[in-house]
Amino acid sequence: MITYIRPALLRSGLFGLLCVAALSDAAPRHALTLYDEKPKYSADFSHFEYANPDAPKGGTLRQAGFGSFDSLNPFINKGVAADDIGLIYDTLTTNSLDEPFTVYGLLAEKIEKGPNNSWVRFHLRPQARFHDGQPVTAEDVVFTFETLMSQGAPHYRGYYADVAKVTAESQRRVRFDFKHAGNRELPMILGQLPVLPKHWWEGRDFASGSLEPPLGSGPYRVEEVQAGRTIRYARVNDYWGKDLAVNRGFYNFDRLVFDYYRDNTVALQAFKAGHFDYWLETSAKNWATAYDIAAVRDGRIIKEEIANRNPTGMQGFIFNIRRPLLQDRRVREALALLFDFEWTNRQLFNGAYTRTRSYFDNSELASSGLPDKAELKLLEPLRGKIPDEVFDQPFDLPKTDANGIIREQQRRAYRLLTEAGWQVRDDRMVDADGKPMKLEFLLVQAEFERVLLPYKRNLADLGIELEIRRVDVSQYINRLRSRDYDMIVSGFGQSNSPGNEQREYWHSASADNPGSRNFIGLKDPAIDSLVEQLIAADSRQELVTRTRALDRVLLWGHYVVPNWHIKTWRVAYWNHLAHPETTPRQDIGLTTWWKKPDAAAPVAKPVDERSGKPAGEAEH
Repeated sequence: MITYIRPALLRSGLFGLLCVAALSDAAPRHALTLYDEKPKYSADFSHFEYANPDAPKGGTLRQAGFGSFDSLNPFINKGVAADDIGLIYDTLTTNSLDEPFTVYGLLAEKIEKGPNNSWVRFHLRPQARFHDGQPVTAEDVVFTFETLMSQGAPHYRGYYADVAKVTAESQRRVRFDFKHAGNRELPMILGQLPVLPKHWWEGRDFASGSLEPPLGSGPYRVEEVQAGRTIRYARVNDYWGKDLAVNRGFYNFDRLVFDYYRDNTVALQAFKAGHFDYWLETSAKNWATAYDIAAVRDGRIIKEEIANRNPTGMQGFIFNIRRPLLQDRRVREALALLFDFEWTNRQLFNGAYTRTRSYFDNSELASSGLPDKAELKLLEPLRGKIPDEVFDQPFDLPKTDANGIIREQQRRAYRLLTEAGWQVRDDRMVDADGKPMKLEFLLVQAEFERVLLPYKRNLADLGIELEIRRVDVSQYINRLRSRDYDMIVSGFGQSNSPGNEQREYWHSASADNPGSRNFIGLKDPAIDSLVEQLIAADSRQELVTRTRALDRVLLWGHYVVPNWHIKTWRVAYWNHLAHPETTPRQDIGLTTWWKKPDAAAPVAKPVDERSGKPAGEAEH
């Protein structure tokens, strides 16, 4: 967390104004916004605009899980947690999905903030209950926080590091005091805390993975578990919060079922055969070619593209700079030059994608051109500690003719590698000691192999060996946690209000934390400084400026081979499902969907073992 303290107001003439401001800060409110602007929804609002309060209840939503699962505890750094297990828990507040960053009370009916965000207090609703009927109390909140800090996944200790203490002031009032004032986001982050029942966990080993259904307070409970294969959730009929404005029109299915598949290709065929109801398509090739079947043509399966107004973040081939081979920026840049996006997009993706050119693409937060005066004010003190190109060159990526010929990129890559001390000997790229350049790409997604094989050939043309090693989900997660990889394909998701989570991505404090998303292994004081300044932004404009400055430094570090993005979610679903006319700006909003009362779910057909296609569903 950031150690940012405003200078005290010392003039006696301002004392009265300060007192008024303090009283205003401390006034209980139904919602919090990042810069204390007015929330979109008033205290007496009836429901979110993107939810249908009259949505019918009933039916089952069947989805596909990927790989397997062996735990129902998503809060520890052990095992693979089941999909959507978070739905059994309620949090102190809930996010609005059509505002940049606004939280409304859920377990908490009111929230107070101290002067300059030095503390936050949550007033719990008297009707809040766990599924066994026990009330949710301030003691449960304290227990949850202390348990996550002492036994939870390591990232909690970084995320909540600036909390000095948590106090149960009464049965329904809990206060968090901070080590430093000025962190605008921390009160809102604490509102996202899922509250665990102290009475249920006492006597159980929180730190061990388990498939025992835990007790929660949320809209669903675990109904059935088949280890590693299926998990079924049942809607809690007497759910305490079902009539709250923040929940009206949500959680409409009586049951949620996840059946797990080890291969997305098999899962897609199972979807088309009617084995489950909803599919988020991530493959452009599949979207263009895999749905020419009778069920789509006659309207039983609906294909829809829903606008995605979120920053796309950065998906890419991520370099682990903990490896000595990848610590030289010139080597990383050379490796990035050898990825031919234009050919890949045309040949493999039907031209569906746009190249990602920022860690905050598709938003005003993305940097472009040269830094402006406000950015330079942040960057100049770091001159000599960050790449010189940040100051005088707009960041750009090579663009090819999509014909598979990348001679210019190869020449540039070769120059960079020779500058870094590498040379070609006997058709192999070797270092001064004759050791060949060899990289392992750790992969869990089978469908990504077709993307990596052309990249592997381009690397081989310069004598660089790339080994593609595909492993199962459990192995992948274990190797990710132990940082045992040279390269992976992953992403750094972003919101319209980046903040404390940036420490988990880029800050030195998270580099050695096995539970963090600092996949790169960054330990750079200059980047630490930019992250801390971003978190301490005092206005929207400051946030934009500081995010752009950080973006530039990350881009010029060549820590990833940028991939691609699309500005829509591509979803396919069977026509017994429906969703509100208004979709949230920042999410698909699946928790607001429902089953049409008079529509029947499809009868599942077998999948042909030889073709892998649904029996009787010929594709054209």
